[in-house]
Amino acid sequence: MSTVGKEDQDVVAVILEDHRTMEDLFRRMRSVEADRAAALREFSALLIAHGEAEEAEVYGALKRFRDIDNEEVEHGTEEHAEGNEALLALLEVEDVGSDEWDSRLEDLVEAVSHHVDEEERTILNGARENVPDERRAELAAAFREERAKQLASECGTVENVRKIVNR
Repeated sequence: MSTVGKEDQDVVAVILEDHRTMEDLFRRMRSVEADRAAALREFSALLIAHGEAEEAEVYGALKRFRDIDNEEVEHGTEEHAEGNEALLALLEVEDVGSDEWDSRLEDLVEAVSHHVDEEERTILNGARENVPDERRAELAAAFREERAKQLASECGTVENVRKIVNR
């Protein structure tokens, strides 16, 4: 019997799961009772792996569907860059919990939350309406594979985030 559920075979569900994890990590990064630095390290790796996997495996495929708004997909890529810039600014703050750290965390939350909201309302709803289940399952597998590869490469380090921002 397979342990893979229907949601594991849908790229939309896999992406949404990452979004919810990011929101949980934001809560941890805001809490003085949490290990904020550890939450940031986990968030950084997930954000980079997620964005790189979307761009490498999902966005291009979605552009080929007639009823998916290509401008929204391009805009999603631009918003990944904005989120990565805000992430780098936060990673470069030395004193976790300082006023500067809190300010840059707020900038990161704003950039990523804006992107998540738009992506869920436009790109992901477009995929739900226009991409067959079988293709969404293929995209889920490709997305998960690329995300795992990124995570294994320690993609969330400040050095790697800096490289991504500067490319």
